[in-house]
Amino acid sequence: MAAKKPILNGTDLIHSDDHVHHGLEVAPSISVTTTFKNPEPWNEEIGLSNLDAWNPDRHVYSRYTQASSTRAEKVLSKVNDGYALTYASGLAASYAALVHTKPKRVAITGGYHGCHLTIEVYKRAKNAELEVIDLEDEFKPGDLCWLETPLNPTGEARDIKYYADKVHAAGGTLLVDSTFAPPPLQYPFKWGADIVMHSGTKYFGGHSDLLCGVLIVKTVEEWKELWSQRTFLGNMMGSLESWLLLRSLRTLHLRVPRQSENATALAQWLSHASGGRAYDGIPAGIVDTVWHSSLQGKNAKGWEPSAQMEGGWNPTFAILLTKKEYATLLPHATKYFIPATSLGGVESLIEQRVASDSGADPRLIRLSIGVEDVEDLKEDLRRAFQEVAKARAKL
Repeated sequence: MAAKKPILNGTDLIHSDDHVHHGLEVAPSISVTTTFKNPEPWNEEIGLSNLDAWNPDRHVYSRYTQASSTRAEKVLSKVNDGYALTYASGLAASYAALVHTKPKRVAITGGYHGCHLTIEVYKRAKNAELEVIDLEDEFKPGDLCWLETPLNPTGEARDIKYYADKVHAAGGTLLVDSTFAPPPLQYPFKWGADIVMHSGTKYFGGHSDLLCGVLIVKTVEEWKELWSQRTFLGNMMGSLESWLLLRSLRTLHLRVPRQSENATALAQWLSHASGGRAYDGIPAGIVDTVWHSSLQGKNAKGWEPSAQMEGGWNPTFAILLTKKEYATLLPHATKYFIPATSLGGVESLIEQRVASDSGADPRLIRLSIGVEDVEDLKEDLRRAFQEVAKARAKL
């Protein structure tokens, strides 16, 4: 019997773009050209009329297509089971999704504050009111359900199928922001998503050195609509960033499962200290609450996220400390965790979330877990909590 194919296949990540024309080099070349020489007019019609943006056999101008972004999009399409288009940043992809769907209303609750602000900018651009409702409100035709799962910053999962059924019954569209759960952790199309969005800056990039956004749709026809809109919004990735993204995607199947395993172990370890308990070298009175999808039980409707999170739990999660002063000190008491915002890189990051999101509880710490040895990360946090406890008397 043949071995079962893994849900994220390294062969796909490395070879899904093999059919895209390239030279003899093994590693893709970096090309920074913005424009390309026209073909001879007696051999091929000049212009865009015969350019197939999905399968380009030549490039005209990098605003339309270029080698690295085309190859990266082939890989992203394969591993996300759809048709992927890249953008200059996650928020650029968010704005493009609004332009594309033209929602009558947007249903969104919590999550990344940047997406809420993108909706406000979209409203200004239209010079019109766009009603924003809660996910638990009743939906109407033309509504866009904007579902982020797992949720930033806590890492709690939401039931995609429930919201898909709810918005489709009303004649609306479901967009799932799956940034916190890239392949192989979660595949939103399986549960009813119409559009999947990622901040590719995070796990697809994976090395904290590029900005990227991704929208994935179900048909090549819709992809071509997005491509045409992107051309004139002007929010495509640059050549170097596209090349870095292509490089990074080759190791997605190695990085993300390791990050998921590390985060799950850390979240469950820290959960023993919640409620201010002392545990395994973590002093009493420091940790109030730990959030992570692996710690969720069934919700009121009987749903729990293990089937949806089929490839493992999210590598970013949050903890709430008992005092804001502890949250201010903790990120700067660590050795391996870097006190910085963002997430998804191979290095572990820690931040007092209010430093990036003014609406966050000042006691909240967000942790993005990397690929280090998990026991080293535990010891790093253990030492840092002990330093915070020593400073307690001075607070």
